Amino acid sequence: MRGAGFDAYDLQRALQEAGAQPSGVGLRVRKDDMTAAQHPDSIRRDILPIPDVAHVGLTTYDAKDPETSYPPIRDVRPPATAPNVVVILIDDVGFGASSAFGGPCQTPNFEKLASGGLRYNRFHTTALCSPTRQALLTGRNHHSVGMGNITEAATAAPGYTSVLPNTKAPLALALKLNGYSTAQFGKCHEVPAWQTSPAGPFTAWPTGGGGFEYFYGFIGGENNQWDPALYEGTTPIEPPKTPAEGYHLTEDLADKAINWVRQQKALLPDKPFFMYFAPGATHAPHQVPQEWIDKYKGKFAHGWDSQREITFERQKKLGVIPPDAVLTPRDPEIPAWDDMDPALKPALEREMEVYAAFMEHTDHHVGRLLDAIEPVLDDTLVYLIVGDNGASAEGTLQGAYNEMANFNGMADIETPEFLMSKLDEFGGEGSYGHYAVGWAWAMDAPYQWTKQVASHWGGTRNGTIVHWPNGIADKGGHRNQFSHVIDFAPTVLEAAGIPAPTFVNGVMQSPIEGTSMLYSFNDADAPERHETQYFEMFCNRGIYHKGWSAVTKHRTPWAMGGQEMPAFDDDVWELYDGNTDWTQAVDLSKKYPDKLHELQRLWLIEAVKHNVLPLDDRQIERFNPTLAGRPSLIKGNSQLLFGGMGRLSENSVLDIKNKSFAVTAQVEVPSSGAEGVIIAQGGRFGGWSLYTKDGCAKFHYNVLGIKSFDIEASEPIPAGAAQVRMEFDYDGGGMGRGGTLTLYYDGTEVGSGRVDQTQGVVFSADETTDVGYESGTTVSPDYTAHTSRFTGKIDWVRIDLGEDAEDADHYIEPDERFRIAMARQ
Repeated sequence: MRGAGFDAYDLQRALQEAGAQPSGVGLRVRKDDMTAAQHPDSIRRDILPIPDVAHVGLTTYDAKDPETSYPPIRDVRPPATAPNVVVILIDDVGFGASSAFGGPCQTPNFEKLASGGLRYNRFHTTALCSPTRQALLTGRNHHSVGMGNITEAATAAPGYTSVLPNTKAPLALALKLNGYSTAQFGKCHEVPAWQTSPAGPFTAWPTGGGGFEYFYGFIGGENNQWDPALYEGTTPIEPPKTPAEGYHLTEDLADKAINWVRQQKALLPDKPFFMYFAPGATHAPHQVPQEWIDKYKGKFAHGWDSQREITFERQKKLGVIPPDAVLTPRDPEIPAWDDMDPALKPALEREMEVYAAFMEHTDHHVGRLLDAIEPVLDDTLVYLIVGDNGASAEGTLQGAYNEMANFNGMADIETPEFLMSKLDEFGGEGSYGHYAVGWAWAMDAPYQWTKQVASHWGGTRNGTIVHWPNGIADKGGHRNQFSHVIDFAPTVLEAAGIPAPTFVNGVMQSPIEGTSMLYSFNDADAPERHETQYFEMFCNRGIYHKGWSAVTKHRTPWAMGGQEMPAFDDDVWELYDGNTDWTQAVDLSKKYPDKLHELQRLWLIEAVKHNVLPLDDRQIERFNPTLAGRPSLIKGNSQLLFGGMGRLSENSVLDIKNKSFAVTAQVEVPSSGAEGVIIAQGGRFGGWSLYTKDGCAKFHYNVLGIKSFDIEASEPIPAGAAQVRMEFDYDGGGMGRGGTLTLYYDGTEVGSGRVDQTQGVVFSADETTDVGYESGTTVSPDYTAHTSRFTGKIDWVRIDLGEDAEDADHYIEPDERFRIAMARQ
């Protein structure tokens, strides 16, 4: 050891020699071995937080002594040449959707940004939202950071836990600790499902361990654009205005982002910022103001087969695919437009009109954000990634007015007649819609397949625009080097002159797995450096290596459950030569079997290296915490809630679906009677509510916003302290069945009735459970969110399942309530 010269490099070497660390893990070069770009200033930035250096020198007795001297206090700042960084991630967009890449959805602001920057035509994602986002924010492959699937399907296997290892600190944290201002706006779908309640922990939230100083957005996969469940930091808040007053989530997010960046530059003009803008558009539900929908009326009457051909020709003229590219054919699993029921086609057209409008509306608000940063745009590195995966084929073969129907295995409830009856309501407040599979396939032109299918480019290739006037000389150029979402983080670090950290909060970091794209910014012909990349999602698998790709599709996206999976060894692999075949159109597996075997072996090597194994094609089982092996916030058969608790996600509340259950509430009713919600779960598009109307208890079960069932008490709740109870006796015999519901006051029956059908899998992707009021949209039309507050007092509400529901004998004694509550701790 070299005394004063001893640094992190020496420490790591010493640890290796002592056997404390495997050789090659987390190594960084010494300061004097770094290039100027890697280490342009005298501050040690590879250990974060940057260690404080104590003053060494003469300490005087009197501050007025001429020899009194201390260096001035300076806040941490990145290297002087570090740019601002904005990454904009659009949701569920295929390569062939945006007009910037030849699609039918008009995106003039995307095109404007591309004209001043670069289009990356071979940039790839992971084929699904949560994995892409975690990979983007860490620079590591999605299985390496535990995000092999969405958070709700996490398992105990290392590649699928949804828990970010502390050895892989996110980019935002590294930038913040190097002196950047950081903020995230929009969607965050990386929080483990059992950590999404108001009780936290918040270590995986953007402002917790995510490295963002400010967050405004939502937690989860999707949200109602008209009435979202929002958070500021970790605090739940309500939207600033109503849909009737012109509210839309994308506009709100843009407003907040604009205000934040203006304030940041006004108060800290010398401090660069890192902004992550992920609006959640154009993920379902497809919801957008009517005037935007009207712009596309009649523009998709030609259908999805013709649309792909139109897009294909535009892409060639635009130069985002080569002139000799081949348009891949439609798979037999996807119906032809001409084979669709003519009576249904107006609804199918409207679905696509709404989606295109949604995309253009999103482009408009992204344009507003870019206009706001115009004064500093020259010194801002902007990444616009047009899709976190391919277009979504989760909307069934005919599309959906309420996509929750498909997620509950109840797509048949939306008949063609029903869809046609809702023609003028698609995209509005009453809809929660999605387009048909055929449109998703068309939006992925010229490639095969869609979102979830990581084997083929239709699921993973997303057009990307990079703009940085001070760092990119070529304006309007195209870049064809292979790149991946894990390349974003190392690109930012290199552009900022900041090394990848060796230690963060005392924990040694694993190497970043992405490859900086900076080499290609000013050299269109530079040999690509990201030569090998594996893909896996839902056991759809692929490997890219030096132009070649080997792929196999294992599962179909729109088959949500009950699909019989083939054995992994029976999956059929295809082989494509990307050096001559841009679109994976010509399968060479039979012509070059040795090449296929070579790539299959390489996939297996990469899979082992990055925690892809074991492959897991379970379906419903993955959503059961016990079977999946992940923690569950709620344990046992009873849950005690209190008045005022709210914004509880479905993962935070006992699952009452497909079983008998009871809900008991201890309330105090004023002499004038009580009105309002006692407890409600879900919202306009599915859920249940126990509330009072005209002083009487009432239960409302809402099936997908299509059917509803009401049971009302025959008399008002008596004034004073009272116990209101409902018991649901499930019929059994499968999922989504009905049952008999009975209402009680203080153990005495006051009403009963039938609920003929229920939702068997999920009530909502964004609506929550509230006690004493209902946030968001409301389960019952008898009240609004503003009139839903219970006018009496709610002491507690208890949900019971199984024997705990049956043993109460219609009334819960106080001692029994606390005994069960304590027993479940």
